[in-house]
Amino acid sequence: MSGWDRVRSSRSDRSSTSLSQRTVSRTITLGRVQPQAPSHRTIYCNHRDANLGLRFKGNSISTTKYNFFTFLPKGLYEQFRRVANLYFLMVSILSATPYSPVHPVTNVVPLSLVLLVSLIKEAFEDWKRFQNDMAINNTLVDVLQDQRWECIPWKRLQVGDIVRVKQDGFFPADLLLLASTNADGVCYIETANLDGETNLKIRKALERTWDYLTPDKACEFKGEVQCEQPNNSLYTFTGNLVMENQTLPLSPNQLLLRGCSLKNTQYIVGAVIFTGHETKVMMNSMNVPSKRSTLERKLDKLILTLFGTLFTMCLIGAIGSGVFINKKYYFLGLEKGVEDQFNPNNRFLVTLLTMLTLLTLYSTIIPISLYVSIEMIKFIQSTQFINKDLNMYHVETNTPALARTSNLNEELGQVEYIFSDKTGTLTRNLMEFFKCSIGGEIYGTGVTEIERGIAERNGIKLQEEKVTNAVHEKGFNFDDERLMRGAWRNEANSDACKEFFRCLAICHTVLPEGDESPEKIKYQAASPDEAALVIAAKNFGFFFYRRTPTMVYVRESHVERMGNIQDVPYEILNVLEFNSTRKRQSVVCRYPDGRLVLYCKGADTVIYERLAVGNDNLKKVTREHLEQFGASGLRTLCLAYRDLAPDMYESWNEKFIQAKSSLRDREKKLDEVAELIEKDLVLIGATAIEDKLQEGVPNCIETLSRAGIKIWVLTGDKIETAINIAYACNLMNNEMKQFIISSETDAIREVEERGDQVEIARFIKEEVKKELKKCIDEAQQYSHNVSGPKLALVIDGKCLMYALDPSLRVMLLTLSLNCASVVCCRVSPLQKAQVTSLVKKGARKITLSIGDGANDVSMIQAAHIGVGISGLEGMQAVMASDFAIAQFRFLKDLLLVHGRWSYLRICKVVTYFFYKNLTFTLTQFWFTFNTGFSGQRFYDDWFQSLYNVIFTSFPVIILGLFDKDVSASLSKRYPELYKEGIRNVFFKWRVVLIWAFFAVYQSLVFYHFVTTSSSAAQSSSGKTFGLWDVSTMAFTCVVVTVNLRLLMMCNSITRWHYIGVGGSIVAWFLFIFLYSGLMTKHDRQENIYWVIYILMSTAYFYVTLLLVPVAALLGDFIYQGVQRWFFPYDYQIVQEIHGHEPDDSRTELLEIGNQLTPEEARSYAISQLPRELSKHTGFAFDSPGYESFFASQLGIKAPQKAWDVARRACARSKPKVSKKEKR
Repeated sequence: MSGWDRVRSSRSDRSSTSLSQRTVSRTITLGRVQPQAPSHRTIYCNHRDANLGLRFKGNSISTTKYNFFTFLPKGLYEQFRRVANLYFLMVSILSATPYSPVHPVTNVVPLSLVLLVSLIKEAFEDWKRFQNDMAINNTLVDVLQDQRWECIPWKRLQVGDIVRVKQDGFFPADLLLLASTNADGVCYIETANLDGETNLKIRKALERTWDYLTPDKACEFKGEVQCEQPNNSLYTFTGNLVMENQTLPLSPNQLLLRGCSLKNTQYIVGAVIFTGHETKVMMNSMNVPSKRSTLERKLDKLILTLFGTLFTMCLIGAIGSGVFINKKYYFLGLEKGVEDQFNPNNRFLVTLLTMLTLLTLYSTIIPISLYVSIEMIKFIQSTQFINKDLNMYHVETNTPALARTSNLNEELGQVEYIFSDKTGTLTRNLMEFFKCSIGGEIYGTGVTEIERGIAERNGIKLQEEKVTNAVHEKGFNFDDERLMRGAWRNEANSDACKEFFRCLAICHTVLPEGDESPEKIKYQAASPDEAALVIAAKNFGFFFYRRTPTMVYVRESHVERMGNIQDVPYEILNVLEFNSTRKRQSVVCRYPDGRLVLYCKGADTVIYERLAVGNDNLKKVTREHLEQFGASGLRTLCLAYRDLAPDMYESWNEKFIQAKSSLRDREKKLDEVAELIEKDLVLIGATAIEDKLQEGVPNCIETLSRAGIKIWVLTGDKIETAINIAYACNLMNNEMKQFIISSETDAIREVEERGDQVEIARFIKEEVKKELKKCIDEAQQYSHNVSGPKLALVIDGKCLMYALDPSLRVMLLTLSLNCASVVCCRVSPLQKAQVTSLVKKGARKITLSIGDGANDVSMIQAAHIGVGISGLEGMQAVMASDFAIAQFRFLKDLLLVHGRWSYLRICKVVTYFFYKNLTFTLTQFWFTFNTGFSGQRFYDDWFQSLYNVIFTSFPVIILGLFDKDVSASLSKRYPELYKEGIRNVFFKWRVVLIWAFFAVYQSLVFYHFVTTSSSAAQSSSGKTFGLWDVSTMAFTCVVVTVNLRLLMMCNSITRWHYIGVGGSIVAWFLFIFLYSGLMTKHDRQENIYWVIYILMSTAYFYVTLLLVPVAALLGDFIYQGVQRWFFPYDYQIVQEIHGHEPDDSRTELLEIGNQLTPEEARSYAISQLPRELSKHTGFAFDSPGYESFFASQLGIKAPQKAWDVARRACARSKPKVSKKEKR
């Protein structure tokens, strides 16, 4: 019985030990509620009345942000935290005062529309959360009431209740396992909802409670649980069960966590310990840290600049008003009874009130719809473009890309540093038994990817032996006829082979599932490595097929003679479990003939320390084999055994039982007892497991490097393995100068052997300081040489710990930033986060972290952008990430295509908003100079209200969604284009100032051209045009011009552009036709009545509408032409090279082929809309020979003009162009 306890508990205990150690460093960031001070709670099981006075929380949960009463106040508070919204609220209040020249509707309408859209979005998202909560809270569960099982909703469950959960059901709360239908109170659970891991874990009830399985028996259970207070530690639990004056210790082995599901067990009975928001999973429900993109923070600075501009304009107008007001203008009636705002006797008050007046008049300079438009654009980009991109869809796992936030789309286009995990991120985390060393002989003929890479670097061509009848299955990729199909019996070391295979088949905690046949059986293992070793044993003829409480059954083939098969039961007496300190696992088993054997497997360092004296030749040869395996990038383990004498074992077992039952320092005592028996071992051999690189990783890393992105690998592997992986994936090469800072030096080892911890710390810190200084000096010498090699830094975790010290941190950062590649080995999860933060805060560069495991969560959350790989290590990395992809190679599409496009689009959207609002407001500003700075409005209130919301809103959204400078394939073919985002070329202050210049120029054209020309124009009745005729004419020109200007800045024109721009202009004319044709008693549009009809009855309207936009856009047209001719952006050069090639984005299905389902085909069709009608938009976007451009559009061959050739020759004479052309 105790043997079964140890076998079953080893796996879950091991998981508990290692994972609890990992969560310590993440306690700060994991949950809302931190573990409370050491104290306990007392729970009376099966006694509701006794628990009522303790006021435990109910089991109902709520994940919503709002409720019916808090939605409006809390929602509005969230909206008014934005400076722009708060500003417009203030302006709306000011517009209701007598000093406002505009009707309150001018500011209230756009503010209300923006708030309405935002609140509807919040309400929709919260409603979805509410529906999900209701579905969970109303799930039914069996509860013991009146000696029978009653179905009640989860939300009515209380602490202390006895519940029954059936197979495949989810645990409604944190339960104490009392009984199970399986033998010996064992049940199997799946924790996929908790940590994403699909391998089954074992939980085992206390022997004292096994009988409480039926309602009759369960009613008799009256126990008192004294346990820790609710906390967020998923892998620890301490408590005692007091029943019938007996105190029984409780551990995580008896705890079933809410959210996990029951597997391979008919049903279990448990007592409720923690409920609702006090369950461990709810206390771990982490809100991913709120991240804002760098561009959005720069946008805040632009808004502040606009505030400064607004204040300056108001100040100029206010001072002008104070100076202008004078009694000499008798015709203004400023003598008696005049308003304070126009009282010449108090010029200071006039200035102050005019300031308030102008503040409301010029409020349109701040683009109120900017934030909501950007949110809408980013949301559609995420859901329709990123999530539905089939180039980032992984067929094997049916996993699409997932944008878990839309806040950081454009940040993807500016990444300069990538921090990557290795196992499961760069590699597949699909472990395959590849080679082995048995009795000093290497077996396995395969060649690893890293070996191929090493051979290529050395100019050697490897000839791989092809075995036609080789056995291949998941977890086993081994070719060697000397061992397969019983051939090992003919080897000189056949006895060692037999021990080797039995060690693989017995020394593990794997659970078999399914039919007991080699073809159909499935193994549930704590790690892919362990499963690979058991699968290897099966293929070598030692088939582990069944586990009972105290036995392991192995079907052995070819042992006595070829073809002979026998089922051999091995009694498992003790399991000495694996943990990160021991780095080994041992099993004590008894053969059917009574032989007692200890089998041990573990890291080479710990196994070699415990080997028996002698056999030095085998040790030496095996160590050489281990080094050879490591150089090939293989993961190694050593196998050893020891025959035990019965008397010695009995004596040791007594000590083991005492340590196992100890309540104080149990782990420490178990380790000490293990040391007594894990010695004098006999070395059998070593295993070598390959974790292959993911498909496309080397090409992806090379492409990202060409894009100017520096990649750092942060891994727990040894230096040798990490360096070889770096070589294999093109992160490092022979041309690079390598700086290696390692703690594995003779000097450091010598100090460590003395054991003085203070001296060790001081010495290593000094060594690290010397190495850093030496490397920096050498790096600076290389930096002065233009043709010098690229630099690479390799540092291990122990040295990194001291290098991250505040006194050395700057030196480490300086050296790292000069290196093209950095590899950090043997690093902890905390160190991964610290390195990421060092570059993020110290270098102020955009960082991206990518990983697949729970140990990568802190690193993912520390970076600007976190990317999770939905791999085999669970979903914790994905749940903490901003974007999730299935393969590392998809980073190429995510960054170079979607990231770059998003950055380019958002930059254009922001600068266009800035331009159109500044242009519109400045026309009003120029009018102020002709009104004595009185604050007279130039435009009608509704014109001002709907300018941003209706007449110019839709085209800018189309721009943000569909603008595309080059196709996706060209974006990946010319990764250097990405550098423009890293340098932030499209959102510099220089770009903003250029837009501001043309806004000022166009506003002057609108105002002066229209007002000057209108002074000589007359209506059809011979009347001179008045203010509202002129302002309507000017507003029409503004709407037409800013919409046409948007077309000029587009790199590609789609039908949506025509619909957006044309629709906005048509919307203006429809509005003005209705607005000026109707009049009621309760509005102010009597000024506008019939204005448009009078204007359109004159030739003046049409001439002005034609000439003014042309004059306004002439400056932009000339600037764009000159800029493209003489100062082209990189993407414009690529456009020139490939301008007339058909867009091949429609054929980029890559790995999908003909495997599309109807839903996938529909998603692809949506992602490809709208179709492009033309690649560029005319002279300013094509070569100077625009005649040849339009001719080619019609399929006509037109000869090139001389200036075409000269233009291209000029462009190609530049170094960066010739570089691209070579490619």
